[in-house]
Amino acid sequence: MVARRRLGRRFGWLWAAYAVSTFGTRLAFDAFALIAILVLHAGPAEVSVLAAAGLAVGAVVAVPLGPWVEFRRKRPVMVAMDLTRFVALMSVPAAYAVGLLGFVQLLVVSVVVGAADIAFNAAGGAYLKAIVRPEDLVVASGRFESTNWTATVLGPPLGTAAIGFFGPVLTVVTDAVSHLLSAAGIRAIGGHEPQPVRAGTKEVRLRFGGLFEGWRYILAHPALRPLFLNTVLVSGLIMATSPLLAVLMLGDLGFAPWQYGLAFGLPCVGGIIGSRLAPRLVARFGRHRVMLTAGTLRACWSLGPAFVHPGVAGLVLVIVVEFGLITCMGVFNPVFAAYRLDRTATDRVARTLSAWSVTSKATVAVMTGLWGLLAGITGPRVAIAVAGLLMLLTPFLLPRHDHTPHHERDLARSPT
Repeated sequence: MVARRRLGRRFGWLWAAYAVSTFGTRLAFDAFALIAILVLHAGPAEVSVLAAAGLAVGAVVAVPLGPWVEFRRKRPVMVAMDLTRFVALMSVPAAYAVGLLGFVQLLVVSVVVGAADIAFNAAGGAYLKAIVRPEDLVVASGRFESTNWTATVLGPPLGTAAIGFFGPVLTVVTDAVSHLLSAAGIRAIGGHEPQPVRAGTKEVRLRFGGLFEGWRYILAHPALRPLFLNTVLVSGLIMATSPLLAVLMLGDLGFAPWQYGLAFGLPCVGGIIGSRLAPRLVARFGRHRVMLTAGTLRACWSLGPAFVHPGVAGLVLVIVVEFGLITCMGVFNPVFAAYRLDRTATDRVARTLSAWSVTSKATVAVMTGLWGLLAGITGPRVAIAVAGLLMLLTPFLLPRHDHTPHHERDLARSPT
């Protein structure tokens, strides 16, 4: 079977490192916001600044990291980023223990962790492309995607319970330790990793023009350019409406917190199902057709929450809509991730992934602020509806033609 392919010892250790750090991060979901509220008594404006500024400033700080990662061995970079996240996160409980924790520290740690996340993912994507055969990239990406959704199902409820029993900083400690374990797992991969060759790139260009090489490469590529615009816009619209839906459900419509948690926790099972189906669908229908179909279906759900009403029927509506959306994402994301890696030149992977992440995070921060302003004028329901209507236009940004050579399509569809 496609999903049971053996991808080798190196991938096994990489997957294990990803799994432990992902579960740690999901356990600490919204931990900084809760610490700001429960410990520092921050108001809504400060909590919003913490969320948006951490994303935006972290993305800006990460801009020079793409070229820096590109021409270095990827495993040492991943270990360094894991250790950076460990030290930054552990500074929070250390400061809390001696009574010195402040809002500025939370903001700085958020920025450092955000930038380290981007650099780690850029190095990890480049390393994955180096150790996994092109025809196995969908299977490998599917396993990462399935792990991500499993952690999303289990992590936030367990983390919230842990905060209730043991206080607000325990999950931050858990998250920090998970990155330390991730670093150990990456170290355990072993073997020799050759030093990347700069292929004639001049140092001056690397320092200055090279900062934007990732964006230049994406925007000049006939397949990556529409995918870039599509995925950045979709993630921005989804994340921008998330706090508005919370306000609508918990405030205006009077849903209980446990109902809100159920409405967004239960549908994450769809992500696990979708990520498990993705390799099988690709083997049967081909990578481009699956990506185009799942990307189109993914856009059809976001208008639904604008029609939610109080009561059981409203709760069921949100669960069904979120389940449909997340299932489509579970199929689309690993196929897209494999396609992006396959279509990116080996000496451009880190810069391309870094530019992609920087743009996505900055877009989420900007759109979250814009939709907050729109909701203040029109109300959350209208703002959610506007985002849903814009989502219906995003499939037009997907690449209509398959740019994969015929012999590579046959490899991608091979079931063995």
